[in-house]
Amino acid sequence: MGDRRTLIDKAVDALPDVVAVSHLYETAPVGGPEQPPFLNLVVELGTSLGPYEVLELARSLEAAAERVRTVRWGPRTLDVDVLLYGDLQLDDPELTVPHPRMWERRFVLEPLADVAPELMPPGWRATMADQEITDLGPYEGMGS
Repeated sequence: MGDRRTLIDKAVDALPDVVAVSHLYETAPVGGPEQPPFLNLVVELGTSLGPYEVLELARSLEAAAERVRTVRWGPRTLDVDVLLYGDLQLDDPELTVPHPRMWERRFVLEPLADVAPELMPPGWRATMADQEITDLGPYEGMGS
């Protein structure tokens, strides 16, 4: 919702310790009500923040974008997820890493493959060929 590109640019620009940013992708929404396409990317951080501090940072970025959580998987201004935190495996009500559905979603894996191809399981693209995605090219944000 809103000016998708400006919202994503501001969020990426506000992240500390950015190591890499994937290409920018546009995808149809998965699940939820009818809504416009999403912009997606993955940002790798080299941070000393703990996993819950990264989660709090993600929530603060969403709040800055005036995200309102009304309908699950519904339209939103910004959605920031913690996908991975090194090799940590964590499953509690507050935070689950690796993200529980990331391996099922091409809109997550395609940008993840840009920044961490070594993490991708063999043949993953073939299993997701039905999930359309458009590569909009290298990310060039406000700070670029």
